[in-house]
Amino acid sequence: MLGAALLSTFHLLALAVGLPGVVMRGRALRRLATDPSAVDDVLFADNLWGLAALAWIGTGLARMLGDFEKGPGFYLSSDSFLVKLGLLGVAMTLELWPMVTFIRWRVKKAKGQPLDTSKARALATVNSVEVGLTVAIPFVASMMARGIGFTWFA
Repeated sequence: MLGAALLSTFHLLALAVGLPGVVMRGRALRRLATDPSAVDDVLFADNLWGLAALAWIGTGLARMLGDFEKGPGFYLSSDSFLVKLGLLGVAMTLELWPMVTFIRWRVKKAKGQPLDTSKARALATVNSVEVGLTVAIPFVASMMARGIGFTWFA
């Protein structure tokens, strides 16, 4: 039971790191249009967002597949879990472009090469959608924990 409690705690604490990280990243991306030094803030916030993502995925998989929680049967038969997983899938798909872009920025920055930040506004828009998804997922998770489902899957 202690293992389940710890996994649940770390799963929730990831929200305390990830949500501020993705909000900070969006603000820094918007500043980047007028302040080139904001790139450091973008990359710092992106590190927080990435750390949270690793924690969410790692603890989530352990909770679903391990002997800590109710097991895969419970999760995969929950409409709320499937909605939560779908929202996570959308967020992960949206994150592909920012992730690749910021990896490229890091590499160029390390080599002292100029960065192409011309897409910062578009990246900020994608980021805003990710903020919305990050806020929506805990609502669906709360429904899942209480056995509330979505009838359109029935």
